[in-house]
Amino acid sequence: MKTLVNRVAVVTGASRGGGKGIATALGEAGATVYVTGRSFRGNRTTDIPNETIEDTAETVTQLGGVGTPVQVDHTIDEQVEGLFSRVMKEQGRLDLLVNNAWVGYEMGDGFWGRKRFWELPMRQWELMHGAGLRSHMTAARGAISIMLDQGRGLIVNTTSGINPDSKFHPNLFYDTFKSSIYRMTHGMAEECRKSSIAVILLSLGDEHQYMRTWEPDDNTNPEDLEKTFTPVYAGRAIAALAVDPEVMSKVDVRPYLEVPDVAREYGFRDVDGRQP
Repeated sequence: MKTLVNRVAVVTGASRGGGKGIATALGEAGATVYVTGRSFRGNRTTDIPNETIEDTAETVTQLGGVGTPVQVDHTIDEQVEGLFSRVMKEQGRLDLLVNNAWVGYEMGDGFWGRKRFWELPMRQWELMHGAGLRSHMTAARGAISIMLDQGRGLIVNTTSGINPDSKFHPNLFYDTFKSSIYRMTHGMAEECRKSSIAVILLSLGDEHQYMRTWEPDDNTNPEDLEKTFTPVYAGRAIAALAVDPEVMSKVDVRPYLEVPDVAREYGFRDVDGRQP
């Protein structure tokens, strides 16, 4: 169903992975989606050169929404400010911001090697907290500048791997980042409450049920596959929250939700018909 027709969204870090799936789901719901990221055609920023913001935007449009690619390095404040100025100029409104930009895995050895904090490269800390945590804050500030005048809006910060009650993660930099994004979202939710702007932290998975950004093949263990869901499933969770007139009630309890719980509440399914 085209439940988000005439709604305007910004999805950061949407050239691939979770951001791409989220933007795609918003497109199938009819939204106008500004797709941001560093990777555009002719500019390789990671080891996955074939996925770009243009590709995601085209998919959004093909599914019935309106996709607009905008190259943004979310560590550069001027580019972030330019993004929201453009949205306001072209649309005059903003209904939804999904903060998904993340580069913490780009230093693979430092993360996956399970090194102790004094062995980790400080560049990884800078990536996680500069291009991760800080980028969420600057994008939220840009969105708020539009939403306050409207008196409504939804900001979703994505996370994964660690929930507020989790045990310590063996990568201290990562553990600190995930704890910080929860506290930051909680604070944003409190400060935006009186303006009828909902701020929610949405988990895209943990060790028990997680979002897969890879395509299964003949070698995939069916039992492992049962533990996963697609990025589109996560996007459908956000689409459901975006049209819920009572979404502010989620903030009243605790601004932390998990995709499978949202699916059960609203009754949507993944692309394969399952409801993990």
